[in-house]
Amino acid sequence: MRFAADVSDLELADYQRAVRLLLRHPLITATWPDEKALPRVRRFAAELRGDLSEAFGYRLELHGATARLVRTADRLQTDRPAVSRTGRPFDRQRYAYLSLCLSTLGRAGIQITLSELAEAVATDAGRITGLGLDPDHGADRRAFVDAVAWLEERGVLRLADGSSSAWASDPSAGEALYDVARDAVLALFRPPRVLQHIDSVTALLDRSVSSSGNAERRAAAQTARRAVLERPVVYYDDVSTEVGNHLRGQALPADLYRLTGLRLERRAEGVLLVDTAGWSAERFPGTGSVAQAAVLLAVAIAERVSDPDGRRTRRIPLPDPVEAQEKLIAQIDAGLPAGVPLALDAEETTADVPAEAEDAERRLPLITDSFLREATAEILQRYGSAFGAAWHADPDRLRTEAVELLDRFGAVLPVPGGVLARPLIGRYRSTVAQVKQRTLF
Repeated sequence: MRFAADVSDLELADYQRAVRLLLRHPLITATWPDEKALPRVRRFAAELRGDLSEAFGYRLELHGATARLVRTADRLQTDRPAVSRTGRPFDRQRYAYLSLCLSTLGRAGIQITLSELAEAVATDAGRITGLGLDPDHGADRRAFVDAVAWLEERGVLRLADGSSSAWASDPSAGEALYDVARDAVLALFRPPRVLQHIDSVTALLDRSVSSSGNAERRAAAQTARRAVLERPVVYYDDVSTEVGNHLRGQALPADLYRLTGLRLERRAEGVLLVDTAGWSAERFPGTGSVAQAAVLLAVAIAERVSDPDGRRTRRIPLPDPVEAQEKLIAQIDAGLPAGVPLALDAEETTADVPAEAEDAERRLPLITDSFLREATAEILQRYGSAFGAAWHADPDRLRTEAVELLDRFGAVLPVPGGVLARPLIGRYRSTVAQVKQRTLF
């Protein structure tokens, strides 16, 4: 199938921009991510519906002033949390308040005050053991305001009068009135199954596929395309044989380039989509102290594992990705309300490592925590002027956040006692860093 078949060559760049826009922002409203986004999507609505469905198994819904791309997830991921305006990742309390806000807004009219919303959420939260919401309690109020701000930023709530910050400072004195974008509320949370009927988070990932050969090949091709879009690097070791065959095929690069305008880079260990259009929400290498430390750590790790004799690092088997998913599923299922049967028993989720994991090709260099601490200390000492006083005072936090960044981009894999260096690390071998000198005039 030739994607974007009905799009002229003159319009192809605009069409690809609309595809990238939807893939980065699955929820688009009149104001989010900007006022030009919704018209761009509406311009190619018919073509986008067909292509995104056929290529990725995604469903595009347009209701009023809202566009919603309903995506299909192949695995659970922990590296894409909702974040507050200050960049703080949401915790369970904030996610709970966000869900209860959506529930309340779904029953509300076209306007609601912040105090009314807080009262309704507090009533629902009071019925949930261990949650609750006391607006007079600072931590509860900040968590609730973060959830409301997340909705406000995306245009689900639009401030009509008053000040949310005034209410956040003093609920008894401040007030805010919001217009409710009901189409956005209804589009935001559309689970594929009724939550009360779910006994495991795996039910949210469950998709029945026809047993015919054509349907299975089509599903594997869609999984391969989704993997390239949703992961910075896709290693062949992390996917099934069927998906790996599509990743190695000739159709995948052409399909993705036609749809997104981005080129696929293929190496012996896997593939990645090269972001030449500023499409990704986070880029690496990037700017900022953490990103700079991550690059310098990557250089240190690459030099560590490049020892031709292999005496400086110990190689251990690559953890089984299926086992890692099962452990994550068990952790999530453990948070289900009491009395709900679990589909997975935490004691039964540890699977034996497959025999192929013992092969030399699947053994990766172990970089110990002690080496990472020493490398971080050396980075701070050598490039001291590039890092602020706060990082010099807390090198462990710098190391932790830099390693987390490398993990998000598939360069390392955290394991007990350190990290495993993945093939992407090889890109940074022999990289030379230079601190830019500040000019006085």
